[in-house]
Amino acid sequence: MKGLFSALLVPFDENGQIIEQGLRDVVRFNIDVQQIDGLYVNGSSGENFLLSTEQKKQIFQIVSEENKGKVKLIAQVGSLNLNEAIELGKYATELGYDSLSAVTPFYYKFTFQEIKAYYETIIRETGNDMIIYAIPALTGVSMSMAQFDELFQNEKIIGVKYTDGNFFLLERLRKQYPNKLIYSGFDEMLIYGAISGVDGAIGSTYNVNGKQAKQIWDLCQTGKVAEAYEVQHKTNDLIEKILELGLYQTLKEILNVKGIQAGTVKQPMSSLDPAKKDAVKHLVEKYEL
Repeated sequence: MKGLFSALLVPFDENGQIIEQGLRDVVRFNIDVQQIDGLYVNGSSGENFLLSTEQKKQIFQIVSEENKGKVKLIAQVGSLNLNEAIELGKYATELGYDSLSAVTPFYYKFTFQEIKAYYETIIRETGNDMIIYAIPALTGVSMSMAQFDELFQNEKIIGVKYTDGNFFLLERLRKQYPNKLIYSGFDEMLIYGAISGVDGAIGSTYNVNGKQAKQIWDLCQTGKVAEAYEVQHKTNDLIEKILELGLYQTLKEILNVKGIQAGTVKQPMSSLDPAKKDAVKHLVEKYEL
């Protein structure tokens, strides 16, 4: 379960329906071309929180079918509706996903004990392993070391997707829990996670720039940090441009430019401004995507 995982993009048509062949092609592109180690399915990059339960299940099934056991699969099932999270967790487990993941409950000001019970319930009802998805910038939930200590007492909680800029807490977690999986969640900070001893990373830009991310990762593993920084600089130049143009819209258009039917984003997100398409083509050429 170590290495780089793409936070999988999902192609949608103008009516918000999943483009099945496009999704299959995105999966193959990640595995065959980007050569990632795994797929993180139905996370933020898959526009998960805009989808119906049936659409989420459809994505889990298509990805499992297309993957054919080639790479590790993590199913993000987190939901404010605990019953939905359990239903999705059972479904992904039946499909053979290697682990579940769940975003911390958000919007309402949940107590830590409520958050802990949420994870324990999903684990108990599904029987699968769990990777906590900690992304405080979007959920408003920041967990302390003491709270991670309490969660990690559960042997079925095998790790965390750590999308947080608190590198002091990251260092404390790594030292205290050498046997738990820690995944870095910020693509632009991959090098910092790598030199901090994380087990891998999960990111949206790996759908189009996975090979360069693996360069950063591999260089750090062999102690060539200065060389890794040079690749990270180039990667962050690209990420900066992608964010300026619109994150998910641009990532999908990059795939479209490369002949993969990545469709568009789901409303209420806005489609890529047609005036920006030439800029996306330029990115593909300049960064050899």
